[in-house]
Amino acid sequence: MVNIVRGAALMNGKPASFILLNVCCWQTCGCYFSTSRQRPGRFYSDPLDAVKDIPNGATILVGGFGLCGIPENLINSLLKTGVKSLTAVSNNAGVDDFGLGLLLRTKQIKRMISSYVGENVEFERQYLSGDLLPTERIRAGGAGVPAFFTATGYGTLIQEGGSPIKYNKDGTIAIASEPREVCEFNGRHYIMEKSITGDFALVKAWKADKAGNVIFRKTARNFNQPMCKAAKITIVEVEEIVDVGTFAAEDIHIPSIYVHRIVKGDRYEKRIERRTVKKGQAEKPKPKKDSDVVRERIIRRAALEFEDGMYANLGIGIPMLASNFIKPDITVHLQSENGILGLVMPNEISSHFTLTLSGKETVTVLPGAAYFSSDDSFAMIRGGHINLTMLGAMQVSKYGDLANWMIPGKMVKGMGGAMDLVASAGTKVVVTMEHSAKGGKHKILEKCNLPLTGKQCVDRIITEKAVFDVDKDKGLTLIEVWEGLTPDDIKKCTGTDFEVNDIIAELQKLASTEDL
Repeated sequence: MVNIVRGAALMNGKPASFILLNVCCWQTCGCYFSTSRQRPGRFYSDPLDAVKDIPNGATILVGGFGLCGIPENLINSLLKTGVKSLTAVSNNAGVDDFGLGLLLRTKQIKRMISSYVGENVEFERQYLSGDLLPTERIRAGGAGVPAFFTATGYGTLIQEGGSPIKYNKDGTIAIASEPREVCEFNGRHYIMEKSITGDFALVKAWKADKAGNVIFRKTARNFNQPMCKAAKITIVEVEEIVDVGTFAAEDIHIPSIYVHRIVKGDRYEKRIERRTVKKGQAEKPKPKKDSDVVRERIIRRAALEFEDGMYANLGIGIPMLASNFIKPDITVHLQSENGILGLVMPNEISSHFTLTLSGKETVTVLPGAAYFSSDDSFAMIRGGHINLTMLGAMQVSKYGDLANWMIPGKMVKGMGGAMDLVASAGTKVVVTMEHSAKGGKHKILEKCNLPLTGKQCVDRIITEKAVFDVDKDKGLTLIEVWEGLTPDDIKKCTGTDFEVNDIIAELQKLASTEDL
Protein backbone atom coordinates (compact mmCIF):
# COMPACT_ATOMS: atom_id res chain seq x y z
CA MET A 1 0.00 0.00 0.00
CA VAL A 2 1.33 3.42 -0.95
CA ASN A 3 0.27 6.51 0.98
CA ILE A 4 0.45 9.72 -1.03
CA VAL A 5 0.04 12.94 0.93
CA ARG A 6 -0.42 16.09 -1.10
CA GLY A 7 -0.14 18.28 2.01
CA ALA A 8 -1.35 21.86 2.08
CA ALA A 9 -0.62 23.99 -0.93
CA LEU A 10 -1.42 27.64 -1.53
CA MET A 11 -4.37 28.33 -3.84
CA ASN A 12 -5.22 31.97 -4.58
CA GLY A 13 -3.06 32.93 -1.61
CA LYS A 14 -4.97 30.68 0.84
CA PRO A 15 -4.12 27.27 2.26
CA ALA A 16 -5.86 24.49 0.38
CA SER A 17 -7.58 21.59 2.11
CA PHE A 18 -5.49 18.56 2.98
CA ILE A 19 -5.91 15.54 0.71
CA LEU A 20 -4.74 12.11 1.82
CA LEU A 21 -4.67 9.60 -1.02
CA ASN A 22 -4.34 5.94 -0.12
CA VAL A 23 -3.35 3.78 -3.09
CA CYS A 24 -3.63 0.05 -2.44
CA CYS A 25 -1.82 -2.00 -5.09
CA TRP A 26 -2.71 -5.66 -5.37
CA GLN A 27 -0.64 -7.83 -7.72
CA THR A 28 -3.56 -10.16 -8.39
CA CYS A 29 -6.33 -7.71 -9.23
CA GLY A 30 -5.14 -4.28 -10.26
CA CYS A 31 -5.57 -1.27 -7.98
CA TYR A 32 -8.11 0.04 -5.52
CA PHE A 33 -8.22 3.78 -4.96
CA SER A 34 -9.77 5.62 -2.06
CA THR A 35 -9.57 9.23 -1.01
CA SER A 36 -10.56 10.92 2.22
CA ARG A 37 -10.79 14.61 2.97
CA GLN A 38 -9.78 16.12 6.30
CA ARG A 39 -10.45 19.71 7.30
CA PRO A 40 -7.31 21.69 8.02
CA GLY A 41 -6.72 22.97 11.53
CA ARG A 42 -8.69 26.06 12.49
CA PHE A 43 -6.86 29.15 13.70
CA TYR A 44 -8.11 31.24 16.63
CA SER A 45 -7.10 34.68 17.80
CA ASP A 46 -8.53 34.22 21.30
CA PRO A 47 -7.63 31.12 23.39
CA LEU A 48 -11.00 31.36 25.15
CA ASP A 49 -12.76 30.64 21.85
CA ALA A 50 -10.54 27.58 21.33
CA VAL A 51 -11.56 25.94 24.64
CA LYS A 52 -15.07 27.23 25.33
CA ASP A 53 -16.74 24.04 24.06
CA ILE A 54 -14.83 21.75 26.46
CA PRO A 55 -17.73 20.32 28.50
CA ASN A 56 -18.02 19.38 32.15
CA GLY A 57 -16.59 15.92 32.79
CA ALA A 58 -14.18 15.98 29.83
CA THR A 59 -10.80 14.26 29.89
CA ILE A 60 -8.00 16.66 28.99
CA LEU A 61 -4.40 15.72 28.19
CA VAL A 62 -2.13 18.58 29.17
CA GLY A 63 1.42 18.89 27.86
CA GLY A 64 4.48 20.14 29.71
CA PHE A 65 7.01 18.84 32.22
CA GLY A 66 6.99 20.73 35.49
CA LEU A 67 6.41 24.30 34.34
CA CYS A 68 8.36 23.88 31.11
CA GLY A 69 6.26 23.93 27.95
CA ILE A 70 2.86 24.20 29.63
CA PRO A 71 -0.10 25.71 27.69
CA GLU A 72 -0.41 28.78 29.93
CA ASN A 73 -3.01 30.64 27.88
CA LEU A 74 -5.27 27.63 27.39
CA ILE A 75 -5.19 26.76 31.10
CA ASN A 76 -6.01 30.36 32.03
CA SER A 77 -8.90 30.29 29.56
CA LEU A 78 -10.35 27.19 31.23
CA LEU A 79 -10.43 29.19 34.46
CA LYS A 80 -12.65 31.71 32.71
CA THR A 81 -15.04 29.13 31.25
CA GLY A 82 -15.65 27.61 34.69
CA VAL A 83 -15.78 24.08 33.28
CA LYS A 84 -15.94 21.49 36.07
CA SER A 85 -15.38 17.82 36.90
CA LEU A 86 -12.40 17.53 34.56
CA THR A 87 -10.12 14.53 34.44
CA ALA A 88 -6.65 15.91 33.76
CA VAL A 89 -3.78 13.75 32.49
CA SER A 90 -0.35 15.31 32.83
CA ASN A 91 3.14 14.51 34.05
CA ASN A 92 2.46 16.65 37.13
CA ALA A 93 0.10 19.42 38.25
CA GLY A 94 2.26 22.52 38.10
CA VAL A 95 2.55 24.53 41.32
CA ASP A 96 -0.10 26.00 43.59
CA ASP A 97 -0.40 29.31 41.74
CA PHE A 98 0.60 28.41 38.18
CA GLY A 99 -0.29 25.89 35.50
CA LEU A 100 -2.74 23.13 36.39
CA GLY A 101 -2.40 24.16 40.02
CA LEU A 102 -4.80 26.99 39.24
CA LEU A 103 -7.51 24.52 38.15
CA LEU A 104 -6.90 22.39 41.23
CA ARG A 105 -7.30 25.42 43.46
CA THR A 106 -10.69 26.26 41.92
CA LYS A 107 -11.75 22.57 42.18
CA GLN A 108 -12.35 22.37 38.42
CA ILE A 109 -10.31 19.15 38.26
CA LYS A 110 -12.08 16.17 39.76
CA ARG A 111 -9.45 13.56 38.98
CA MET A 112 -5.75 13.89 38.21
CA ILE A 113 -3.80 11.14 36.43
CA SER A 114 -0.19 11.96 37.12
CA SER A 115 3.04 10.30 38.18
CA TYR A 116 4.56 13.12 40.20
CA VAL A 117 3.08 15.53 42.71
CA GLY A 118 6.16 17.76 42.54
CA GLU A 119 5.97 21.09 44.31
CA ASN A 120 2.16 21.36 44.27
CA VAL A 121 1.09 21.32 47.92
CA GLU A 122 -2.58 21.65 46.95
CA PHE A 123 -2.36 18.55 44.76
CA GLU A 124 -0.77 16.57 47.58
CA ARG A 125 -3.35 17.80 50.06
CA GLN A 126 -6.35 16.98 47.87
CA TYR A 127 -5.32 13.69 46.39
CA LEU A 128 -2.23 12.07 47.92
CA SER A 129 -2.28 9.69 44.97
CA GLY A 130 0.03 8.36 42.32
CA ASP A 131 -0.08 6.45 39.08
CA LEU A 132 2.39 5.02 36.63
CA LEU A 133 4.06 7.63 34.46
CA PRO A 134 1.51 7.94 31.66
CA THR A 135 4.01 8.44 28.78
CA GLU A 136 3.82 4.96 27.30
CA ARG A 137 0.09 4.72 28.02
CA ILE A 138 -0.49 7.95 26.11
CA ARG A 139 1.72 6.86 23.23
CA ALA A 140 -0.21 3.58 23.03
CA GLY A 141 -3.50 5.46 23.08
CA GLY A 142 -2.40 7.69 20.22
CA ALA A 143 -1.41 4.64 18.18
CA GLY A 144 -4.72 2.85 18.73
CA VAL A 145 -3.18 0.19 21.02
CA PRO A 146 -5.68 -0.52 23.85
CA ALA A 147 -3.18 -2.14 26.23
CA PHE A 148 0.39 -3.41 26.48
CA PHE A 149 2.72 -5.29 28.84
CA THR A 150 5.60 -3.65 30.72
CA ALA A 151 8.08 -4.66 33.41
CA THR A 152 7.54 -1.32 35.12
CA GLY A 153 5.68 -1.70 38.41
CA TYR A 154 5.95 -5.48 38.74
CA GLY A 155 6.14 -6.51 42.40
CA THR A 156 4.78 -3.15 43.60
CA LEU A 157 1.36 -1.85 44.60
CA ILE A 158 0.82 -0.97 40.94
CA GLN A 159 0.80 -4.69 40.12
CA GLU A 160 -0.67 -6.01 43.35
CA GLY A 161 -3.44 -3.43 43.67
CA GLY A 162 -4.16 -1.24 46.65
CA SER A 163 -2.21 1.81 45.54
CA PRO A 164 -4.16 4.81 46.89
CA ILE A 165 -5.92 6.76 44.16
CA LYS A 166 -7.83 8.99 46.57
CA TYR A 167 -7.92 9.44 50.34
CA ASN A 168 -10.82 10.21 52.65
CA LYS A 169 -10.55 13.23 54.91
CA ASP A 170 -9.63 10.99 57.83
CA GLY A 171 -6.63 9.61 55.95
CA THR A 172 -8.14 6.24 55.01
CA ILE A 173 -8.09 5.12 51.40
CA ALA A 174 -11.26 6.05 49.53
CA ILE A 175 -10.31 4.54 46.18
CA ALA A 176 -7.53 1.98 45.63
CA SER A 177 -6.07 0.69 42.38
CA GLU A 178 -7.06 -2.69 40.99
CA PRO A 179 -4.53 -5.54 40.55
CA ARG A 180 -2.89 -5.76 37.11
CA GLU A 181 -2.78 -8.83 34.93
CA VAL A 182 0.68 -10.47 34.94
CA CYS A 183 2.29 -12.36 32.08
CA GLU A 184 5.74 -13.90 31.69
CA PHE A 185 7.91 -13.37 28.61
CA ASN A 186 11.40 -14.83 28.26
CA GLY A 187 11.65 -15.49 31.97
CA ARG A 188 10.63 -11.98 33.11
CA HIS A 189 7.32 -10.84 34.57
CA TYR A 190 5.33 -8.04 32.97
CA ILE A 191 2.09 -6.34 33.92
CA MET A 192 -0.67 -5.17 31.62
CA GLU A 193 -1.31 -1.43 31.39
CA LYS A 194 -4.25 0.10 29.58
CA SER A 195 -3.64 2.99 27.23
CA ILE A 196 -4.82 6.55 27.86
CA THR A 197 -6.77 8.74 25.46
CA GLY A 198 -8.50 12.06 25.94
CA ASP A 199 -11.34 14.18 24.65
CA PHE A 200 -9.08 17.22 24.27
CA ALA A 201 -5.32 17.78 24.34
CA LEU A 202 -3.95 21.16 25.44
CA VAL A 203 -0.49 21.59 23.99
CA LYS A 204 2.19 24.29 23.98
CA ALA A 205 4.44 24.52 20.92
CA TRP A 206 6.92 27.07 19.62
CA LYS A 207 5.69 27.66 16.08
CA ALA A 208 2.97 26.48 13.72
CA ASP A 209 2.77 27.06 10.00
CA LYS A 210 -0.45 27.98 8.23
CA ALA A 211 -0.88 24.38 7.14
CA GLY A 212 -1.14 23.30 10.78
CA ASN A 213 2.30 21.70 11.19
CA VAL A 214 4.01 22.27 14.53
CA ILE A 215 7.53 22.47 15.96
CA PHE A 216 8.73 22.65 19.57
CA ARG A 217 11.76 24.29 21.14
CA LYS A 218 14.39 22.37 23.11
CA THR A 219 12.96 20.49 26.11
CA ALA A 220 9.46 21.92 25.66
CA ARG A 221 8.72 18.94 23.41
CA ASN A 222 8.46 16.71 26.54
CA PHE A 223 4.87 15.44 27.02
CA ASN A 224 3.43 17.83 24.46
CA GLN A 225 4.34 15.62 21.53
CA PRO A 226 2.63 12.38 22.64
CA MET A 227 -0.40 14.33 23.94
CA CYS A 228 -1.03 15.66 20.43
CA LYS A 229 -1.69 12.18 19.13
CA ALA A 230 -3.93 10.74 21.84
CA ALA A 231 -6.92 13.12 21.88
CA LYS A 232 -10.01 13.48 19.74
CA ILE A 233 -9.37 17.22 19.48
CA THR A 234 -5.89 18.71 19.88
CA ILE A 235 -5.63 22.42 20.70
CA VAL A 236 -2.16 23.92 20.28
CA GLU A 237 -1.07 27.32 21.49
CA VAL A 238 2.04 28.71 19.83
CA GLU A 239 4.29 31.72 20.10
CA GLU A 240 4.37 32.34 16.37
CA ILE A 241 2.39 31.40 13.24
CA VAL A 242 4.47 31.34 10.05
CA ASP A 243 3.92 30.81 6.34
CA VAL A 244 3.87 27.39 4.76
CA GLY A 245 7.40 26.47 3.68
CA THR A 246 9.10 28.19 6.62
CA PHE A 247 9.86 24.76 8.08
CA ALA A 248 11.61 22.12 6.03
CA ALA A 249 9.31 19.10 5.85
CA GLU A 250 11.87 16.93 7.64
CA ASP A 251 12.06 19.37 10.57
CA ILE A 252 8.36 19.17 11.51
CA HIS A 253 7.76 17.54 14.90
CA ILE A 254 3.96 17.15 14.69
CA PRO A 255 2.28 16.98 11.28
CA SER A 256 -1.03 18.74 10.74
CA ILE A 257 -3.08 15.52 10.82
CA TYR A 258 -2.87 15.59 14.65
CA VAL A 259 -3.68 19.30 15.04
CA HIS A 260 -7.28 20.58 15.08
CA ARG A 261 -7.08 24.06 16.59
CA ILE A 262 -4.25 26.57 16.78
CA VAL A 263 -4.11 29.79 18.75
CA LYS A 264 -1.31 32.32 19.10
CA GLY A 265 -0.62 33.07 22.75
CA ASP A 266 -0.36 36.72 23.74
CA ARG A 267 1.90 36.48 26.76
CA TYR A 268 4.08 33.83 28.36
CA GLU A 269 5.49 33.95 31.87
CA LYS A 270 7.62 30.82 31.35
CA ARG A 271 8.23 30.48 35.05
CA ILE A 272 11.20 28.40 36.21
CA GLU A 273 10.76 26.13 39.24
CA ARG A 274 14.43 25.82 40.17
CA ARG A 275 17.13 28.17 38.94
CA THR A 276 20.27 26.09 39.31
CA VAL A 277 23.91 26.86 38.48
CA LYS A 278 27.32 25.50 39.37
CA LYS A 279 29.19 27.31 42.12
CA GLY A 280 31.77 29.69 40.76
CA GLN A 281 35.41 28.75 41.24
CA ALA A 282 36.09 32.08 42.96
CA GLU A 283 33.18 31.77 45.38
CA LYS A 284 34.23 31.51 49.00
CA PRO A 285 32.92 28.22 50.40
CA LYS A 286 30.36 28.52 53.19
CA PRO A 287 30.98 26.90 56.57
CA LYS A 288 29.88 23.26 56.40
CA LYS A 289 27.32 21.68 58.66
CA ASP A 290 27.58 18.04 59.66
CA SER A 291 24.86 17.22 57.15
CA ASP A 292 26.89 18.89 54.39
CA VAL A 293 29.91 16.76 55.22
CA VAL A 294 27.80 13.61 55.05
CA ARG A 295 26.31 14.58 51.68
CA GLU A 296 29.71 15.51 50.28
CA ARG A 297 31.15 12.14 51.24
CA ILE A 298 28.32 10.31 49.43
CA ILE A 299 28.53 12.61 46.39
CA ARG A 300 32.25 12.10 45.90
CA ARG A 301 32.01 8.33 46.24
CA ALA A 302 29.04 8.22 43.88
CA ALA A 303 31.05 10.06 41.21
CA LEU A 304 33.36 7.06 40.96
CA GLU A 305 30.51 5.01 39.46
CA PHE A 306 30.82 6.89 36.17
CA GLU A 307 32.72 5.19 33.34
CA ASP A 308 33.91 6.52 30.01
CA GLY A 309 31.24 6.48 27.30
CA MET A 310 28.46 5.67 29.76
CA TYR A 311 24.84 6.83 29.30
CA ALA A 312 23.45 7.76 32.72
CA ASN A 313 20.24 9.08 34.27
CA LEU A 314 20.64 10.86 37.61
CA GLY A 315 18.02 11.61 40.22
CA ILE A 316 17.47 14.89 42.04
CA GLY A 317 19.93 15.90 44.76
CA ILE A 318 23.02 13.81 45.52
CA PRO A 319 23.01 11.86 42.21
CA MET A 320 22.90 15.02 40.09
CA LEU A 321 25.52 16.73 42.25
CA ALA A 322 27.83 13.77 41.66
CA SER A 323 27.99 14.78 37.99
CA ASN A 324 30.05 17.82 39.03
CA PHE A 325 32.88 15.41 39.89
CA ILE A 326 33.05 13.32 36.73
CA LYS A 327 36.72 12.73 35.97
CA PRO A 328 37.99 15.16 33.31
CA ASP A 329 39.48 12.38 31.19
CA ILE A 330 36.17 10.54 30.65
CA THR A 331 32.94 11.37 28.83
CA VAL A 332 29.56 10.56 30.40
CA HIS A 333 26.32 11.26 28.52
CA LEU A 334 23.65 12.40 30.97
CA GLN A 335 20.03 11.74 30.01
CA SER A 336 16.84 13.30 31.41
CA GLU A 337 13.27 11.99 31.21
CA ASN A 338 11.94 15.24 29.79
CA GLY A 339 14.00 14.81 26.64
CA ILE A 340 17.72 15.68 26.75
CA LEU A 341 20.81 13.62 26.07
CA GLY A 342 24.11 15.38 26.79
CA LEU A 343 23.23 17.82 29.58
CA VAL A 344 25.39 19.55 32.16
CA MET A 345 24.74 21.94 35.04
CA PRO A 346 25.16 25.55 33.79
CA ASN A 347 27.69 28.05 35.08
CA GLU A 348 25.17 30.85 34.56
CA ILE A 349 21.39 31.08 34.47
CA SER A 350 20.30 29.80 31.09
CA SER A 351 18.49 32.33 28.94
CA HIS A 352 16.51 29.48 27.39
CA PHE A 353 13.58 28.90 29.72
CA THR A 354 12.70 25.77 27.76
CA LEU A 355 15.97 24.17 28.90
CA THR A 356 15.36 22.25 32.12
CA LEU A 357 15.88 18.69 33.23
CA SER A 358 13.42 16.28 34.82
CA GLY A 359 14.12 17.69 38.29
CA LYS A 360 12.95 21.07 36.93
CA GLU A 361 16.42 22.64 37.31
CA THR A 362 17.91 24.83 34.60
CA VAL A 363 20.63 23.09 32.58
CA THR A 364 22.73 23.60 29.50
CA VAL A 365 23.96 21.10 26.94
CA LEU A 366 27.30 19.95 25.57
CA PRO A 367 28.27 19.75 21.87
CA GLY A 368 26.63 16.68 20.37
CA ALA A 369 23.56 16.85 22.62
CA ALA A 370 20.07 15.97 21.42
CA TYR A 371 16.49 16.92 22.31
CA PHE A 372 13.49 14.61 21.98
CA SER A 373 10.05 13.96 23.46
CA SER A 374 9.36 12.27 26.79
CA ASP A 375 7.95 9.16 25.12
CA ASP A 376 11.24 8.72 23.23
CA SER A 377 13.10 9.34 26.48
CA PHE A 378 11.24 6.54 28.24
CA ALA A 379 11.76 4.25 25.26
CA MET A 380 15.49 4.69 25.88
CA ILE A 381 14.96 3.88 29.55
CA ARG A 382 12.60 0.92 29.20
CA GLY A 383 14.60 -0.45 26.28
CA GLY A 384 17.75 -0.83 28.40
CA HIS A 385 19.79 1.80 26.55
CA ILE A 386 20.74 3.62 29.78
CA ASN A 387 23.84 2.08 31.40
CA LEU A 388 23.46 3.62 34.85
CA THR A 389 20.68 5.13 36.91
CA MET A 390 21.50 6.71 40.24
CA LEU A 391 18.75 7.76 42.65
CA GLY A 392 17.89 8.24 46.30
CA ALA A 393 15.85 5.99 48.55
CA MET A 394 13.83 5.86 51.74
CA GLN A 395 14.50 2.14 52.16
CA VAL A 396 16.40 -0.67 50.42
CA SER A 397 15.97 -4.34 51.29
CA LYS A 398 18.58 -7.06 51.62
CA TYR A 399 17.74 -8.41 48.17
CA GLY A 400 17.54 -5.07 46.38
CA ASP A 401 13.91 -4.00 46.73
CA LEU A 402 13.63 -0.21 46.54
CA ALA A 403 11.13 2.15 48.23
CA ASN A 404 11.44 5.83 47.44
CA TRP A 405 8.13 7.34 46.39
CA MET A 406 5.60 7.47 49.22
CA ILE A 407 4.85 7.21 52.93
CA PRO A 408 1.18 6.13 53.00
CA GLY A 409 -1.13 8.84 54.27
CA LYS A 410 1.71 11.28 54.94
CA MET A 411 3.90 12.04 51.96
CA VAL A 412 3.39 11.26 48.30
CA LYS A 413 5.76 12.86 45.82
CA GLY A 414 4.95 10.22 43.23
CA MET A 415 7.25 7.73 41.57
CA GLY A 416 8.01 10.04 38.64
CA GLY A 417 10.19 8.05 36.27
CA ALA A 418 11.81 5.94 39.00
CA MET A 419 9.70 2.84 38.38
CA ASP A 420 10.69 2.87 34.72
CA LEU A 421 14.35 3.55 35.47
CA VAL A 422 14.75 0.61 37.84
CA ALA A 423 12.69 -1.85 35.76
CA SER A 424 15.13 -2.24 32.88
CA ALA A 425 17.16 -5.43 33.11
CA GLY A 426 20.10 -3.84 31.29
CA THR A 427 20.60 -0.84 33.59
CA LYS A 428 22.83 -0.73 36.68
CA VAL A 429 20.89 0.79 39.59
CA VAL A 430 22.90 2.62 42.26
CA VAL A 431 21.20 4.03 45.36
CA THR A 432 22.79 6.98 47.18
CA MET A 433 21.41 7.80 50.63
CA GLU A 434 22.29 8.42 54.26
CA HIS A 435 22.82 5.16 56.10
CA SER A 436 20.12 5.81 58.71
CA ALA A 437 17.00 7.94 58.99
CA LYS A 438 16.38 10.49 61.73
CA GLY A 439 16.69 8.99 65.19
CA GLY A 440 18.92 6.22 63.88
CA LYS A 441 16.06 4.34 62.24
CA HIS A 442 17.29 1.72 59.76
CA LYS A 443 16.96 2.37 56.04
CA ILE A 444 18.72 -0.84 54.92
CA LEU A 445 16.35 -3.62 55.97
CA GLU A 446 15.57 -7.31 55.66
CA LYS A 447 12.34 -6.24 53.97
CA CYS A 448 11.02 -2.80 53.05
CA ASN A 449 7.89 -1.74 54.94
CA LEU A 450 7.09 1.17 52.59
CA PRO A 451 5.45 0.72 49.18
CA LEU A 452 8.00 -0.48 46.63
CA THR A 453 9.27 1.39 43.61
CA GLY A 454 10.92 -1.72 42.23
CA LYS A 455 11.52 -5.34 43.26
CA GLN A 456 15.05 -6.79 43.37
CA CYS A 457 16.32 -3.94 41.23
CA VAL A 458 19.18 -2.31 43.20
CA ASP A 459 22.75 -3.30 42.31
CA ARG A 460 24.75 -1.08 44.70
CA ILE A 461 24.12 1.05 47.81
CA ILE A 462 26.37 3.99 48.67
CA THR A 463 26.08 5.70 52.07
CA GLU A 464 28.38 7.94 54.11
CA LYS A 465 29.47 4.88 56.11
CA ALA A 466 29.67 2.01 53.65
CA VAL A 467 29.20 0.62 50.16
CA PHE A 468 27.26 -2.60 49.55
CA ASP A 469 26.91 -4.72 46.45
CA VAL A 470 23.47 -6.32 46.15
CA ASP A 471 22.71 -9.76 44.74
CA LYS A 472 19.03 -10.62 44.30
CA ASP A 473 19.68 -14.21 45.46
CA LYS A 474 22.55 -13.90 47.95
CA GLY A 475 21.78 -10.50 49.42
CA LEU A 476 24.20 -7.80 50.58
CA THR A 477 27.98 -7.82 50.52
CA LEU A 478 29.94 -5.09 52.29
CA ILE A 479 32.78 -3.91 50.03
CA GLU A 480 33.84 -0.53 51.49
CA VAL A 481 33.72 1.25 54.84
CA TRP A 482 34.53 4.78 55.93
CA GLU A 483 37.88 5.42 57.65
CA GLY A 484 37.84 4.34 61.28
CA LEU A 485 34.77 2.11 60.93
CA THR A 486 34.72 -1.69 61.00
CA PRO A 487 32.24 -4.26 59.67
CA ASP A 488 30.95 -4.63 63.23
CA ASP A 489 30.18 -0.89 63.34
CA ILE A 490 28.22 -1.22 60.10
CA LYS A 491 26.26 -4.19 61.46
CA LYS A 492 25.07 -2.09 64.41
CA CYS A 493 23.48 0.54 62.14
CA THR A 494 22.13 -1.82 59.45
CA GLY A 495 18.74 -3.50 59.74
CA THR A 496 19.71 -6.80 58.15
CA ASP A 497 22.63 -9.20 57.95
CA PHE A 498 25.21 -9.08 55.17
CA GLU A 499 28.33 -10.82 53.92
CA VAL A 500 31.73 -9.14 54.22
CA ASN A 501 34.03 -9.01 51.22
CA ASP A 502 37.46 -10.65 51.67
CA ILE A 503 39.12 -7.29 51.01
CA ILE A 504 37.43 -4.21 52.49
CA ALA A 505 38.48 -0.91 50.94
CA GLU A 506 38.39 2.32 52.91
CA LEU A 507 35.77 4.56 51.36
CA GLN A 508 37.77 7.70 52.16
CA LYS A 509 40.68 6.59 49.96
CA LEU A 510 38.37 6.62 46.98
CA ALA A 511 37.19 10.19 47.52
CA SER A 512 38.84 13.58 47.13
CA THR A 513 39.38 15.82 50.13
CA GLU A 514 38.84 19.06 48.19
CA ASP A 515 35.98 21.35 49.14
CA LEU A 516 32.77 21.29 47.15
